[in-house]
Amino acid sequence: MSSVFSPAFVARLPILALALASFGIGTTEFVIMGLLPDVALDLGVTIPQAGLLVTGYALGVTFGAPFLAVATARMERRRVLLMLMGIFILGNFLCAIAPGYWLLMMARVVTAFCHGAFFGLGAVVASNLVAPHKRVQAIALMFSGLTLANVLGVPFGTALGQELGWRATFWAVVMIGVVAAMGLYLCLPRNIRAQSNGLLAEARSLGKTQVLFAMLISVLASASLFSVFTYITPMLQDVTGVTPRGVTLVLLLFGVGLTVGNFIGGRLGDWRLMPAVILTFVALIVVLMLFTETLHAVWPATLTIIAWGIVAFALVSPLQMRVVNEASGAPNLASTLNQGAFNLGNAMGAWLGGMALTYGVSYQDIPWIGVVIAGLGLIFAVWSHLLDRRDITVGETPAEI
Repeated sequence: MSSVFSPAFVARLPILALALASFGIGTTEFVIMGLLPDVALDLGVTIPQAGLLVTGYALGVTFGAPFLAVATARMERRRVLLMLMGIFILGNFLCAIAPGYWLLMMARVVTAFCHGAFFGLGAVVASNLVAPHKRVQAIALMFSGLTLANVLGVPFGTALGQELGWRATFWAVVMIGVVAAMGLYLCLPRNIRAQSNGLLAEARSLGKTQVLFAMLISVLASASLFSVFTYITPMLQDVTGVTPRGVTLVLLLFGVGLTVGNFIGGRLGDWRLMPAVILTFVALIVVLMLFTETLHAVWPATLTIIAWGIVAFALVSPLQMRVVNEASGAPNLASTLNQGAFNLGNAMGAWLGGMALTYGVSYQDIPWIGVVIAGLGLIFAVWSHLLDRRDITVGETPAEI
């Protein structure tokens, strides 16, 4: 028993509380993908139209996060995180009772407002609770809730929605939000002071070339993922021939891949951040190209999806740390804006995949969209790393190499 409550475990409790909250947020973000056919049928819309619920959520994160970051810049951090969880609970309650498509869309947007601000602020809080050489791993531990949402929340949420109706899933997410809020209240340190250097100073920090490059790379990494993942359920059902229950299992295995990739990304990021990002983009391109061939058979497709989850999420915590490092004068705002960047990529990816389907691209060719977008991410990652090396040559000291 004493080992369970060891000093090391107690020290991790605040980050574990953040991970619990990120589990709830990740569940509501990703579970809609497994429920797209059910939502579309129930509300009388097409699957591409239902896919816009992903886009609407992502845009809510993109535009809501900066507003909330500025509005709460001088507030005590624990209070802000609890307030954001309150918005999360309210938004999912509205999703559960929404009678039609547009009201559901509005409820998803309300839910999204807390997302970017929570992950952005939570990442900075988590990184400041550990030694400098473990900062990316601390962010990865917080984001493990997001990946575990794909292992547990999304598959079981999908199964619950298929059995009892998609609204039951959102009621379950409301309960997760309540438990997560209690965890934050009990475990987060009191009086976590805001670190604000003023809006003008923060704006100058955010305008740095490397900060903008890091956010652009985050957009492209996320767009590559969501251009394919948004439509993974109909892809598996129509091309691979997986049953609805089988889709639940595949989504669970994908979540396992995300979880493994998250921790791999944390360790690689604390090793050499930008080289790790570049190598991960190369691996992502290879896996997505392979997916166009393996999609036709269940086991090859499943193994490829697991590998895809590993490489796709290995990018997240290093890119989040990259932004915080480069925008040292505005870490909270930059971290929050980067969550908006990830979700702008979500929206772009979902929209591009939906447009491709609308104009006749088959489900089996959708992974090629992810390949092209990941290729752009690779180009900008290499460019950013070359700028780092140029700064060393001229005598400057970048945040990290």
